[in-house]
Amino acid sequence: MAIVTGAAGGMGAAIAKLFATEGAKVMATDIQEEKLKEWVLAARKEGLPVEFETHDVCSEKDWQKVINKTVSLFGKINILINNAGVYPVGATSETTTTADWERIIGINATGPFTGSRLCVPYFRSAGGGSVVHISSIAGLVGGNGPAYTASKGALRLLTKDQAVELAKDNIRVNSIHPGGVLTPMTEFLISTPGSEDLLKNMCPLGRIGTAMEIAYGALYLASDEASYTTGAELVIDGGLTAR
Repeated sequence: MAIVTGAAGGMGAAIAKLFATEGAKVMATDIQEEKLKEWVLAARKEGLPVEFETHDVCSEKDWQKVINKTVSLFGKINILINNAGVYPVGATSETTTTADWERIIGINATGPFTGSRLCVPYFRSAGGGSVVHISSIAGLVGGNGPAYTASKGALRLLTKDQAVELAKDNIRVNSIHPGGVLTPMTEFLISTPGSEDLLKNMCPLGRIGTAMEIAYGALYLASDEASYTTGAELVIDGGLTAR
């Protein structure tokens, strides 16, 4: 039984669909209700066990609503994928206002913390669980704007702290660090002439990643095959940070 946030499209939708295809019962959440509802209803027609709920990850009340609905429908929670995020294009220290900073930190870091904190008792009662925080290579290197980089760096170290704290309860916590991945949030980056070639040349593999490639990483970390993996950073970036 998995909760996947930011699942209206892109990596979140890919993760939710893959998990459901592999046999998990999935609660897909997002603030974009209509977009989320559209693919979930289509997936149900294909027999996939997916439910959906509108969800602002900055709202503790919304988190509790999602958790309560998941437990009511599925009986327990085993997996939490914190994928919801926001990326401010071209942000700098001078252009980032305090309100911008608080919004980005709230969505990208505080939201995942709140969700994982509230899920811990349910994981514990289920005998264990797996949390996967979708961070970014921005959590490893600079150059992606102060608030975004700080939020993804916070998520990276939150992962490690939770991994140490919750290991005694058989709750594993890991992070994924995608590089350039084609999603609705990044499509604008290849909308101008020459930009797609620039992005492809950024990494040794010479191409942009796909949402499904990130989904398979999340599937591994959430699975029993990763039973000895916690506090890890799974970098999926085509070799970008290896240079």
